[in-house]
Amino acid sequence: MDVLLDALIDSLKMLPFLFAAYLMIEYIERRQGERIEAALAGGGHWGFVPGALLGCVPQCGFSAMAANFYGSRVVTLGTLMAVFLATSDEAVPLLLAVPEQWPRLAALLGIKVVLALAAGFCLDIALRRFLPEGVRGGYTGHAGEVDCHEQHEAQQGILRAALAHTLNIFLWVFGFSLAIGFVMEWVGAEAFTGFLAAMGPLQPVFAALIGLTPNCAASILLTQLYLSGSITFSSAVAGLASGAGVGLVVLFKANPSVKQNLFITGLLWAIGAAAGLLLQLLGL
Repeated sequence: MDVLLDALIDSLKMLPFLFAAYLMIEYIERRQGERIEAALAGGGHWGFVPGALLGCVPQCGFSAMAANFYGSRVVTLGTLMAVFLATSDEAVPLLLAVPEQWPRLAALLGIKVVLALAAGFCLDIALRRFLPEGVRGGYTGHAGEVDCHEQHEAQQGILRAALAHTLNIFLWVFGFSLAIGFVMEWVGAEAFTGFLAAMGPLQPVFAALIGLTPNCAASILLTQLYLSGSITFSSAVAGLASGAGVGLVVLFKANPSVKQNLFITGLLWAIGAAAGLLLQLLGL
């Protein structure tokens, strides 16, 4: 009962902040969606710059958009990777819901933007000629041929959509908080955190694997583990960097080459894990 009440109270504290965050997200998606698509598709070899910035908007729809564009050869590999690495899915609203974590949220977004820009520059500028021609992307296709907009229910207003999204994520947060609480109660908090801590340098590698799960549940789980003190900030960055939301699912659907898709997935995991290991070495 104590675990249940603690999970419920902690989750309820987030509700006002979550609702405010999703109101903003819905507004951006509906009012600026077409401009964002145009900026992403029109960037050329420097598309990774708007990709890194737009990917920070806490909404996995942009990673799906980038995957669609890459499958149609509208954007380059660097732009796709920049969006994937910058995408934080539900982590941003969850951290916004905890005011004392705002400095860490700013650090997270800053690190992910730098990482996305660096990866995009390497793939599209510095190392482009070393990549197989088929994987580079950005050759043919037109943005107008790709439908990336999420479909909302007819006549559904921003308030209703934000409320529905807030309640959905609230249930995820409550579920994970409850699960983590029961695990800690069953095996003991020290044993649970000790198991994750015992991974040492492998913890970011493990977190990056979790991040590859093509669902918003991965970013929620990683954020909850970080907030509970079970994983370090560097591991959270590793998992959230490799996490592209539903982007990987859309990539495998939109891009016919399985080899290219597996290469991109492996590269995404490797960059996320390497970033986490580097931050760990720096003591962050």
